[in-house]
Amino acid sequence: MSARLPWLGLAALSLLCGALAGLARLGWAVPAATAALAGWHGALMIGAFFGGVISLERAVALNRRWALLAPAAAGLSGLSLIAGLPPPAAQWLQTLASVVLLAGGVQVLRRQPAAFTLTLAAAALCWLIGSLAWLLGGDLQAAIPWWLAFLILTIAGERLELTRLLPLAPSARRGFALAALALCGGAALSLWRPDAGLRLYAAALLALAVWLLRHDIARRNARQRGLTRYIAVALLCGYGWLAVTGALGLAGALLPGHPWRDAALHAAGLGFVFSMVFGHAPIIIPALTRLKLPYRPLFYAPLAALHLSLLLRLYGMLDGAFAWRRAAGLLNALTLLFFVILLLSSLRRGRAPADRPRKETTS
Repeated sequence: MSARLPWLGLAALSLLCGALAGLARLGWAVPAATAALAGWHGALMIGAFFGGVISLERAVALNRRWALLAPAAAGLSGLSLIAGLPPPAAQWLQTLASVVLLAGGVQVLRRQPAAFTLTLAAAALCWLIGSLAWLLGGDLQAAIPWWLAFLILTIAGERLELTRLLPLAPSARRGFALAALALCGGAALSLWRPDAGLRLYAAALLALAVWLLRHDIARRNARQRGLTRYIAVALLCGYGWLAVTGALGLAGALLPGHPWRDAALHAAGLGFVFSMVFGHAPIIIPALTRLKLPYRPLFYAPLAALHLSLLLRLYGMLDGAFAWRRAAGLLNALTLLFFVILLLSSLRRGRAPADRPRKETTS
């Protein structure tokens, strides 16, 4: 446990500074140190935060000391940006983190050859390619499709693992594979032909969203109760936002400079990825910290706030109303803060029975 806390702390710091950097991009007054990070918003949120958390979760599952090098390097990449070190420091650290994560993914794939382990290894490879694109070209724009593919394929691979509990036709499995290949192909093509590549990428996102909505076990679990239902609702909402990203991308919104680009990227990053974070936090946090995190119906509040604030952001982008987009960005950040506070409160509640005489409570 003690070996994990520093890297969780660095990931949390990257999340905080990345969120404040995002607010600075929208014109909100934030501390000068974080305003200076506005250009590194994507690197902090995707590589330093998500890369750190995902690689830490994988290192715990792999149970190998060397695997902890990945979350360490990811966390230190964020710290180097926050400290104002030259960008190559963060670029090399994120590249190192992705190499170690890929090595772990290959080892798991060799132990357990399966479609989902192959997908998770491919996701790590996408992170590596994106990090190399940033390192060699110095431009985050070339890295973004690869980094988003890293997050999307990681989530899709983990959900694919659970479909082993369901009867899936061979055509459904082929459909997943084709969508994943098209996503990687679109990211690769975007390096030379951005318009064609990003439209193929968007079509793959839409296909993956449809596949997940159709085949994920969340459809069944949404009819359950308690935590199971909450996770399913979060997942299904996220798949809807992934479909929105694909639809916007087909209209050209993923192209740099497009007026809808912010809407498309945040539909994926906030709507899809953070829906997965909100849904899986009650499972992932206990696994990483060995602390009890009891489910509470109040978890639906930040989930609803996330989607409502994102709808407002989408409206502001499509209507050209920057004031709505700016207000929605602040609501997005406040929603993340609300969720973190709720998690901390729930962790404290989970420890309460051990500290006080036994008392029945409901949540």
